[in-house]
Amino acid sequence: MAKQMVIGNWKLHGSIGQIKSVLAEVAQAGLDANVGVCVPAPYIMLAKQILQHTHIQCGAQDVSQYHIGPYTGEVSSGMLADVGCEMVIIGHSERRRLFGETTEQAGIKLRSALDAGLFGVYCVGESAEERRQGNAEKVVAGQLEVLRGLPMGLFAVAYEPSWAVGSGVVASGEQISPMHALIKEQLDARVKVLYGGSVKSGNAAEILAVDHVDGVLVGGAALSAFEFVGICQAAR
Repeated sequence: MAKQMVIGNWKLHGSIGQIKSVLAEVAQAGLDANVGVCVPAPYIMLAKQILQHTHIQCGAQDVSQYHIGPYTGEVSSGMLADVGCEMVIIGHSERRRLFGETTEQAGIKLRSALDAGLFGVYCVGESAEERRQGNAEKVVAGQLEVLRGLPMGLFAVAYEPSWAVGSGVVASGEQISPMHALIKEQLDARVKVLYGGSVKSGNAAEILAVDHVDGVLVGGAALSAFEFVGICQAAR
């Protein structure tokens, strides 16, 4: 059985000091493959340097849909690859909700990332309101449409119900398992599907034991070496 993936998303947190102290500790934990850390863009090269003698991959949290040109403030997939980035999170619920990113844009970004040789982590998920109305499956199925025809081994899908992100609320196994099964059914049984939403060292083993869960996307707990290493150790 392939080892489950653990990807840390630092979001808008960190400093040179924090990157150095946390990642140095993570680097010394002797973690094996299938672990990634996605830090804010200014710290990617530093993170890469600290993690260079480990199996841990270095990632970004977003990428431009454009390759080159007059797009002030954008960072292209080619630039990310150029500084040693190996993966990128795309279509996170915070990007969709706070910055108006559409599924179409996320699809273009994912294709751009794959073209540059980056591993994509494509996020899907419903809001609390959409779940209440019984539309969770329909919403997620719509977000998956842009993945059709893409080569399966080059990206993972992260199911992150937005009501569980940063809220301390974790979806139950009865909510996670059918959704992950739906994603595999829509795309391919081999696609890796990660769960994200208030994952911590204390609940990671339970989440990772749920059927159809191939790993976790970790938010706040990724900022603590102790928490993050604990989650990585829980991965089968």
